[in-house]
Amino acid sequence: MVGSLRGAGGPATRSVGHDGRVGDPLHPSGGQHRLVVLRHAKSDWPPGMPDEERPLSPRGRRDAKAVGVWLAQHDIRPDAVLCSPANRTRETWARVSQALESAGRAPDATYDESIYEASVKSLQGVLRGVPAKTNTVLLIGHNPGVHELVVELAGRRDEKAKALAGSSFPTSGLAVLGVRKAWADLAAGTASLEVFEVPRG
Repeated sequence: MVGSLRGAGGPATRSVGHDGRVGDPLHPSGGQHRLVVLRHAKSDWPPGMPDEERPLSPRGRRDAKAVGVWLAQHDIRPDAVLCSPANRTRETWARVSQALESAGRAPDATYDESIYEASVKSLQGVLRGVPAKTNTVLLIGHNPGVHELVVELAGRRDEKAKALAGSSFPTSGLAVLGVRKAWADLAAGTASLEVFEVPRG
């Protein structure tokens, strides 16, 4: 179920989780992988600027930093980052990584043209190429692909995915999924949606 949460002194968020709680579901065990799917932060729309060159808005820059703070606070540190090469996704990762680095470390991102304006099929193809031993992957992309990817991977029988399917996936929205299969075998219904958050700065 989708609801509103505000942590003590933290950013406002919208969450889908186990009984409204954030905890162990964020850290899969028993050989599961973890996939974090992030939509870029809010962007500006300068007149005449090509879509792929659009920058983040002032609010987007604040929100992207809030995403990094949220990940660090919940000890979610990606081993690999797969990012669309669009300017707004690059800027989103730059600010997320700054927050992660201040709390420890952040890996270098791989910028993949096939993530920009990608279909679910294309995004699954990118993820299937992740090395088998990679535990946590952060994918930064665009709607509608990221929204549809999360719902597809979790499957329509996943109650939290069903709630998300009937809702929106706003800018700076992030979904944390537990993946039960090897990356190479990623397909519909092979993951579970553990938490959905929308950190705000």
